[in-house]
Amino acid sequence: MAATDRLRRLLARLGRVWRTLLPGLLATGSAVGATLPEDKAELVYHRYDGGGVVAGGPALLVRKSLADRVSVSAQYYVDAVSNASIDVVTTASPFKETRNAVDFGADWLVRDTLLTLSVGHSKEPDYLVEALGLDVAHEVFGGMTTVSAGFTRSRDQVGQKGTPGWIDQATHWQYRGGVTQILTPRWLASINVEIVSDEGYLGSPYRAARVFGAAVPERNPRTRTSRALKLRTAGDTGALVARSALFAEYRYYWDTWDIRAHTTEIGASKYIGESFLVDASLRLYAQDKALFYSDNAQAETRYVSRNRQLSTFDSTAFAARVTYAWPGQPAGMALKLTAGYELKRFRFKDFTDLRSGAPYRYDAHVLQLTASGTF
Repeated sequence: MAATDRLRRLLARLGRVWRTLLPGLLATGSAVGATLPEDKAELVYHRYDGGGVVAGGPALLVRKSLADRVSVSAQYYVDAVSNASIDVVTTASPFKETRNAVDFGADWLVRDTLLTLSVGHSKEPDYLVEALGLDVAHEVFGGMTTVSAGFTRSRDQVGQKGTPGWIDQATHWQYRGGVTQILTPRWLASINVEIVSDEGYLGSPYRAARVFGAAVPERNPRTRTSRALKLRTAGDTGALVARSALFAEYRYYWDTWDIRAHTTEIGASKYIGESFLVDASLRLYAQDKALFYSDNAQAETRYVSRNRQLSTFDSTAFAARVTYAWPGQPAGMALKLTAGYELKRFRFKDFTDLRSGAPYRYDAHVLQLTASGTF
């Protein structure tokens, strides 16, 4: 596989995460009922560079409403990946490959309910993902409360360079639900829960574990259930600082592999003049290791892994973004240019860099440039 599971999820979300981070906070106000997403076209260039992995490429999103009740969208996403991560350079040769992903979605508005159906297909030489998702969001109490629920089912085909066909597969079920409450005309809060059930091949054919100092293929359980709870609050702080907003959130994660993780994030956004919007956020993450993780196991066990993403580590991420709204656009239309940058710092507590013998650490840089237009 071209990257770790965590990196795959990060790259898959880069084309969407900036669109939902902070600008919406500045629009908080009276509830107006469920609405369809706005018509838009968006072109994104993204680049990730960290830990020996470089991935980048374009993404294109187009969304159009039909008859004021249905909105359809399509997204095409490309990653050109150059992989020389520590897992690769200590057990195999660096390699390059390309991942192509296509996503289609449809939103259907029925009174105060928004139904969303999504399908996705992602392919690279040694990994294939097909996904289907359904979400429902319903507004109650005059639009003051929004209740949401959804699920996604995905199926992975896992391959290995030099081996014909697929060597194994995995199935993932993700269930999610949440409640968002408008507390005041300027402030809201939400609570969300997520449960993920994984079954099948949950490791990497390229990664090796260490037992008594010798390299052996990693052996992971073929099932995993994870849960997460997230609390979030956000609001307009115009009473203190004109045309600005703040948000804060906390997420707790735990799973059947005995991993526990905590994520805390705070952020702010502010308009400067009539055309510029500046966003910034800080995220802190810390987790404990999996039950069967070992940097160098001193006993033979049924399961053993040296996947650094299952070790004890923490990370810090600082993100900043500047959006320029082109002035003088006709009513109902908007043209925006956005530049975003994120610095992520990873510090591992019990994963050794075999090249130096010291605890492994690295920094990652994420760049995203976006041109979008609504119509």
